Amino acid sequence: MKIEESNIVETSDYRVIIYPASRPFTAKESKTIAERLYDFLGDWAAHGKELSSSFKIEKNQFIIICVDEEKEVASGCSIDALGKVMRELDSEFELGLFDRMKASFVENGEVKTLKLIDFKNKVRSGELSKDIEVFDFSKNTYLDFLSHFLQPFSRSWASTIS
Repeated sequence: MKIEESNIVETSDYRVIIYPASRPFTAKESKTIAERLYDFLGDWAAHGKELSSSFKIEKNQFIIICVDEEKEVASGCSIDALGKVMRELDSEFELGLFDRMKASFVENGEVKTLKLIDFKNKVRSGELSKDIEVFDFSKNTYLDFLSHFLQPFSRSWASTIS
């Protein structure tokens, strides 16, 4: 069962799972991803009980899955089933969804992604301005996602790079 967009309100703190791609999606990829996730989430269940869930594609590069665990908790098996679908999409389109050694940020209004080591080196050398905003993929609730997914460099995890 899906959470309809109109029912996602800022007072509901759904579980969030973020899948960051290493590059923006093409129009065809976005369409295929949306179709597959819509089909999968429509039948997604934990121990035979429907999961109330939804997804969105953020900044044309990040797949955000929301699950209302107040109704039913996503079990290990259901998370594995989601992971299988995501691995299939990742493999088909070479998206780097499971590569956690990268950093994504907004510079001059554009989303950019670098290998983590390259990002750190550019920050340390001053090649990358500290006026950027940095994405944080560790958010696991909808409220945290809404307020802290994209942060100014100075308030982000990246500010600890020296």
